[in-house]
Amino acid sequence: MVDRETISVYDTKAADYAKLLNNQAPDPQLVAFMRLLPDGGRVLDLGCGPATSSAHLRDAYFRPDPIDASAGMVMLANETYDINARVMTFDEVNMVGEYAGVWANFSLLHAPRTDLPRHLDAVATALVPQGVLSIGMKTGTAETRDGIGRMYTYVTIPELSGLLNDAGFSILAVDEGEGVGLAGSVDPWVVIRARKD
Repeated sequence: MVDRETISVYDTKAADYAKLLNNQAPDPQLVAFMRLLPDGGRVLDLGCGPATSSAHLRDAYFRPDPIDASAGMVMLANETYDINARVMTFDEVNMVGEYAGVWANFSLLHAPRTDLPRHLDAVATALVPQGVLSIGMKTGTAETRDGIGRMYTYVTIPELSGLLNDAGFSILAVDEGEGVGLAGSVDPWVVIRARKD
């Protein structure tokens, strides 16, 4: 289920969001993810935003497939990086065994909690055997809108770990931190890297 208010925020604030990600080097979570991928592996950038991570993946000789539900983000991504980003929602992910990795970096946190199991099942189906997922989520227990209108599902680390196990993943690494996002608030987060069993 797509939350239209959330998509509208990203459509109108795509350039502002891109500025938050405008650094010269890939972030440590992306570097750790890339180390788990085979050379030249194909990677689904699930909820790619302005496709900054996809550009880093391409620079490292991987083959990114960036998708996002926001047409504004996809347009900006293609204007900036000429990277073949395309509009696709979580509900439309139906690929089978196409990817060595899935980079779901603070994207699935916009899905309703009740939808997370089926989205993670779809991610697992999209991966090759032993494929790798990196998923970033904000931590907590609420489902609520932030200060600029985006809907968020916050998860606990045990909850997310359980969802990943149920979808057929083995946990490889768990990293925690906090950061300032587009809404200006400081929020705790978790990034889990996991391998498809």
